[in-house]
Amino acid sequence: MSTTETTTGASTPAGEPGLKRVLGPKLLILFVIGDILGTGIYATTGKVAGKVGGALWLPFAIGFVVAILTAASYVELVGKYPKAAGAALYTQKAFKLPFLTFIVAFMVMCSGLSSASAAARAFSGDYLGELTNDALPPTLIAILFIVLLAALNLRGVSESVKTNVVLTVVELTGLLIILAIGAWAVLTGDGEPSRLTEFEASGTGYALITGVLGATALGFFAFVGFEDSVNMAEETKDPNRTFPRAIFIGVAVTGTIYVLVALVSSLLVDHKTLEGSSGPLLEVVKAGGVDFPHKLFALIALFAVTNSALINIMMASRLCYGMANERILPRGMARVLPHRRTPVVGIVFVTLLAIGLVSTGEIEGLGDTTAFLLLCVFAVVNVAVLVLRRDRVDHAHFRTPTVLPVLGAITALILASPLADRPADVYIRAGVLLAIGIGLWAVNKLVLRVRDES
Repeated sequence: MSTTETTTGASTPAGEPGLKRVLGPKLLILFVIGDILGTGIYATTGKVAGKVGGALWLPFAIGFVVAILTAASYVELVGKYPKAAGAALYTQKAFKLPFLTFIVAFMVMCSGLSSASAAARAFSGDYLGELTNDALPPTLIAILFIVLLAALNLRGVSESVKTNVVLTVVELTGLLIILAIGAWAVLTGDGEPSRLTEFEASGTGYALITGVLGATALGFFAFVGFEDSVNMAEETKDPNRTFPRAIFIGVAVTGTIYVLVALVSSLLVDHKTLEGSSGPLLEVVKAGGVDFPHKLFALIALFAVTNSALINIMMASRLCYGMANERILPRGMARVLPHRRTPVVGIVFVTLLAIGLVSTGEIEGLGDTTAFLLLCVFAVVNVAVLVLRRDRVDHAHFRTPTVLPVLGAITALILASPLADRPADVYIRAGVLLAIGIGLWAVNKLVLRVRDES
């Protein structure tokens, strides 16, 4: 199949328009922050507290370190290979095993869709319940929510990213409100500082370690998203210069906010109360002693989870586009709307999968599944960056210190292992998704073979 070089610099099938470069440095930084912020901190904070206890800040601090390690590997790789396929591209270049490449790409796509499904579930939970009388079934609300976001995604990446900027400002405002409430509590002597060092797990040995690791693995769901931004490489202006700053600033800003929000949450609310709510930060607002409108904060939280779902649907569709251009998926998946220049087939495909995933679990299970899938992928990416050191490119790019990807691979494997004490349904869900991926790989392989023989 012949290809043509478009004005974007991306290689696309002949006759198909390429993606449009619309993202500059400031917009990309806001995009990364908005991609990381959202469902994880707004909806799963309580579940993390249920695993670790009052020392809620510790899993987020550990997750921040793990995220920085892997982010450094992504920055190096996106600088060397500024393409939309992300982890799939890096895996193929490093190991040249098409089957492994497909599985990694499929796991990344499924992680984005399970994250979007968790966001959809969070949207239909306690935050929405604060505003409505729960007139519609939560599953129906979640499905309608995903369909509306898909329609916005079809309009174009510029419209979607501009919406992302607005929602990022809103969700960041919500977290700053939490921090302000925490500052007020400290100044007025409210809260229970002793809770900050309390652990749910009894003892000081294996149970404590697995409890903290399990909480960290679930809490890591709040950090996922920075890896999505590399799939915007073909829609970013000067990606070699733009991505390092955007990713590092994005992870640093969100990591700092997360640790502070976790401290405030434990200071003001008992971990059992947090665990029992799908809107844990609303519990913090109610307990903060500050007369802030509960309904307004619930609305802010709904904007936050909307942003998470929008970005994950967007990134999954771009991943489909990138894989199709790499011949991992059929070329038809790279088809874009002529005028909007958005990957229409990819958007429709991932939207249907997301609708299916909405009914497979609750927020905690879907969030933990997202984190588990991505931790497996992160281990592969951290190894890939070391393997690809032997592959020289003809342009300058960021190079991470070797120790960082080594530590990144080790920490990702530990958090993905049974040491993290995650529920069995997470492994079952991930196993079913992997089985679906293997089936799709076999079908695609057969189609390609038939085409080659005809």
